[in-house]
Parts: sequence; structure tokens; C-alpha cells
Amino acid sequence: MSALERQALKSKLGGLPPLPPHGLGGPAKRPLIRKRDYTPIHWDKYFERMHDVKCGDSDTFRVYECGSTGPVLFFLHGGGFSALSWSLVSSILSGLVTCRCAAVDLRGHGDSSTSNNQDLSAERLSSDVGNIIKEMYGDDPPPIILVGHSMGGAIAVHAAIRHLVPSLIGLIVIDVVEGTAMDALSSMQSFLKGRPSIFKSLEQGIEWCVRSGQVRNLESARVSMVGQLKRVDTEETATAELEHQIEASTHSGGTSTIIEEEEEESSTKDSESKPVEEKVTSASPSDKAEFKAPAPVSSTEDGHHYTWRIDLGKSEPFWRGWFEGLSNKFLSCEVPKMLLLAGVDRLDKDLTIGQMQGKFQMQVLPQCGHAVHEDSPERVAEVLATYLVRFKVAEPTADFHRSFPGC
Repeated sequence: MSALERQALKSKLGGLPPLPPHGLGGPAKRPLIRKRDYTPIHWDKYFERMHDVKCGDSDTFRVYECGSTGPVLFFLHGGGFSALSWSLVSSILSGLVTCRCAAVDLRGHGDSSTSNNQDLSAERLSSDVGNIIKEMYGDDPPPIILVGHSMGGAIAVHAAIRHLVPSLIGLIVIDVVEGTAMDALSSMQSFLKGRPSIFKSLEQGIEWCVRSGQVRNLESARVSMVGQLKRVDTEETATAELEHQIEASTHSGGTSTIIEEEEEESSTKDSESKPVEEKVTSASPSDKAEFKAPAPVSSTEDGHHYTWRIDLGKSEPFWRGWFEGLSNKFLSCEVPKMLLLAGVDRLDKDLTIGQMQGKFQMQVLPQCGHAVHEDSPERVAEVLATYLVRFKVAEPTADFHRSFPGC
């Protein structure tokens, strides 16, 4: 090659780096992709105790609690969800202010068992709330704030307007507005039919929950989705199955799938509460551990699959009763009220006027889906803590600083 040809080639290559020596180069490695963990998390990472409250002769309601002093935030989940949807919010909130959190599986949901799981009328569900609170706290209940999401928010309003909670001091409704809810009813059946009816494992159900956007927070989905499913073959709830797996592993000396797990029986007697009549399971903060479920059984012949705990499609006769007239009922409640929304576009006319007149507080948390408290539990906990401190019903911890001065 002539000197002129060498110079032309050098100019053509320009600023390209020299080739690496043999054995030191080669194609660039692909970036490592961390696989997402969809294994379920046990409730005791967030709640301190779980117990069943018996109301009457045949109705038993599952309740999860944390905190020991201060007012009680009584959480009501949305349709199809369970008490476990409040896991992260309860855990964070009880560390920000001195309060107690109690989350209940409503009739027909989760691990509650009643004589009539099909009666999901607003009257029946709100009466259940009053009965549960009476059984838990007796004739001298502590100050109670009802907090409800979606259907649970509507039931909280019905319970408040019917004066079923004598010590009620506050009402917080999350992402439910009469106008928006009524408009959505016409497409609700199509939405429900579009969901998978069967999951081959709990992990698959949790993965669907996150990928579909029902819950955008992976950690929350891993604990809450368990409360929404049951075994197809045995009808056993997924939460009960998880409990049995943990007990079996504990009795057998533990396996590599359990990082740490200790369970003990304890009394539910509280300085301001009435003892309940069923089994109580408690876990101290040091006992809280993440449960790694065994590998899912992947056989189509043994029927080891999961489906929804409740068939929400069959509850259609009660939908209008949950939401009709809700805005005026909410505005008529005499206790301090707050509406927590994922977007201002959800406000209807009555609530817009009421908000302008200062009849309730409103806090908007954008970039969240419908399950606001699961998508952004830290921010929702801060909003609730600020609400409690503002009305001087709870003392903040040293680490809590009001992030939402407007609420």
C-alpha cells in the first residue's frame, strides 16, 4: 500500500478507537435485567396482630391491627379487595403518629365468613361496620375515623350518615365520587369479564395484578393480592393456605423458603378494647418476615389453581345503592371530612360546590391509579397523619413533618 493510500485510509477511519487486542474485546455484554419477585408476602410484616370478630351467631369478620394507643383508623376496602390492601399504609402511618389501625375483610371478602355472603347492600355492609366496632370496643369505644376506598368509601359514608359509630370523629373517602362511579357502572361487567378467571399460582395472580395496573406498587400487590384469591379445588382462601404453609414449615423445623418466621398466641385485651371471641395471632416487629412461597404446582390435572375470592359480577344489584346520592350524604356528615383523589377530573357538581364552600378537605395525588393507597402508600400515610395532627387527635412522632400543609 502506497503512502497516499495509507493516508486516505487513516483519514477515513478518523477518530475510531483502535481494535482491542485478541481476547480483550468482543461484543458488548447485555445489561443485567433483575427478575421481579412476585412471591407473596405474609401480613405480619405490616400488621402486629390478626383476629376474627364474631358478630351474632353466624357472622365472623377477619380484622388486622397495628398500634396500641391513640384514635382508631378503621379501614374499609373496595369491592373485590380485602383488608390486606391497607397493609403498607397502616404500617407506615402507625410509625408517623400515635394511632391504631384496624382493617376489616368486609362481608363476602377475604377471610370473613357470614351466613349470607351475597347480601352486599349498603345497609347490610354499613350495619356490619357498626356491629364489628361494637364487638371490638364495647360500649365505650375510642375515637374512630372511618377510612374507605371505592365501595368501602361509600360504605363508610353510609355508616356515618346512619350514626352507626357513636365515637366517630372523622371520615376519609378515597377515590370514589358519585358521578364518576355511576357513569362507570355501565361498563363494569365488561371490565370484570375481561379479567383472567383462573391463575395457575399465586405468583401468576400477583404478576397479573401489577402488569394490568390494578396495583402499581409491587410490594403492595405481593401482600394484598393474596386476600383476593382462593383455591379452585378446595375453596380455601389464599391467605388461609399461606398460614398453613407457614405453620407446617415452622413445625417441621423450617425450610430454606422461610427467611424468618415466629408465631405466638397472645391476648387481644387492650386498655380500650373488648376481647374478641376467636383465635388471635400476633407478631412482634422483630418477628416480621417475608415469606417465600414454595414453587407453584404446575399441573393441570390436580386442579391446584386460584380464582377470585368473590364473584363481583353477582353483586350488580347492589351497585347503584352504594353510590346513588353519595355526594349529598358525604356533605351532610357532620364530622371533619376529607376526599382523597387520584385526579380532580373525578369531582362531580355537588362536590365541586361543596369544596368551594369549604365543607370538606380535598387532597389530590396524581400519577396514581384507582388504588391510590396501594400505589403510593407513603404519600397517603403522610396525608392521613397530617389530617390527624391538624385536628389534634394524634401526636406526631419525632420523625414526622407535615408534607401536606393544605390538608
